[in-house]
Amino acid sequence: LIFALSRYGGLRCPSEHLALTWGDVDWQAGRITIRASKTEHHEGQGIRVIPLFSELVPYLQAVLDELLVDFDPKANRLSEQPVIRRYRDTNANLRTQLCKIIRRAGLKTWPKLFQNLRATRATELADEFPSHVCADWLGHTPAIADKHYRQTTEAHFARAIGKAQQKPQQHTTQLVGKDGNTTEQTLRETSGKTQIACTPLVFSMGDTGLEPVTSAV
Repeated sequence: LIFALSRYGGLRCPSEHLALTWGDVDWQAGRITIRASKTEHHEGQGIRVIPLFSELVPYLQAVLDELLVDFDPKANRLSEQPVIRRYRDTNANLRTQLCKIIRRAGLKTWPKLFQNLRATRATELADEFPSHVCADWLGHTPAIADKHYRQTTEAHFARAIGKAQQKPQQHTTQLVGKDGNTTEQTLRETSGKTQIACTPLVFSMGDTGLEPVTSAV
């Protein structure tokens, strides 16, 4: 759950994870209150609210179900219980645990493990929401986000290429053939090749035909 909160919630690890209680998770409203010691001296006193992102729901639900198995509501208030119960020891090395998970998955570790999980989420959100909204959810200024968190991804390149490969414009000209008929020539540029399609233009003809009107001979 710690890694999911970093990756999909954009939480700072470990301070924001360890401060999270079940009272901060509003299932009905679909929001989570985050308490950040790093920004508690700023406006808002380090408290921000993020959406209960759909990616987080199964992880939170699994941990809550596990807690409720032996939970005694008469002895404790659920709202005061920490969401993260493991790794609360100050000597707990979360980076080591994450590295083990990554190796078991057959992958290689990346630099700044937790910061880049948060940066990935920041990049995703920036593609969907205005910068001030992303900054509010992640608890930093847009300038800090641009400098430290947002990344250029393969998806950005794919989207740009896709736009460049949209249906090309058609250019139409009118041509007059040797027989005097007018045709419409359409140039279509497809895959680097120029294709020409000619469509006859049909005109109505009067009783006199195409020849000029002359007096009877």
